[in-house]
Amino acid sequence: MNIKIEKLVKQFAKLPRVGTRAATRIVLALLQDKSGKAESLASTLMDAANTIHPCSNCGVLTDQDVCEYCSDMTRKNGQLCIVRDLSDVVVLEKSGVFHGRYHVLGGNLSGVSGVTPDDLNIAIIPNRIKSEQISEIIFALPNTVEGKTTQQYIISVIGNTGVDFSELASGVPLGGDLDYIDDGTLTLAFGGRKKL
Repeated sequence: MNIKIEKLVKQFAKLPRVGTRAATRIVLALLQDKSGKAESLASTLMDAANTIHPCSNCGVLTDQDVCEYCSDMTRKNGQLCIVRDLSDVVVLEKSGVFHGRYHVLGGNLSGVSGVTPDDLNIAIIPNRIKSEQISEIIFALPNTVEGKTTQQYIISVIGNTGVDFSELASGVPLGGDLDYIDDGTLTLAFGGRKKL
């Protein structure tokens, strides 16, 4: 295979959930297409890479200083949903089960991977509780050791502020990831969340 094509395949294969076979199919399809899809994709990707950044408040990707969720006053209902990454926000929004504000951590604490609290978007949470009058924090983190460790650490950082803590209830299996949970199960888990 051509060196440039191999290089492209390797770059696409680095994307989450894209293996070498899928990357090869994508690259070949783009390069063989004569309608300009490759150029359009490259241009759109460059524009997004130059203008999209994390929201200064919650970490959701946006092209504004503050994202659409933080600037939407109808979402100022006292609920803050803490998620691992942006894909979790997409899943929750698609399901329609949550109408408050989000906080994207950017990962989970992990001794094995060397992810520490300084690597995550945690420090700003106490300020958000005060400034946004948060009364309930909902943890929608993966039901894994790392997710539970991250959850407990955040609770310890926040301390006794009078905020209620809850987590998603039954329906989210141990080791489960929001990306793989259907809307019905997610609705049940969100509706039956339990206080911590």
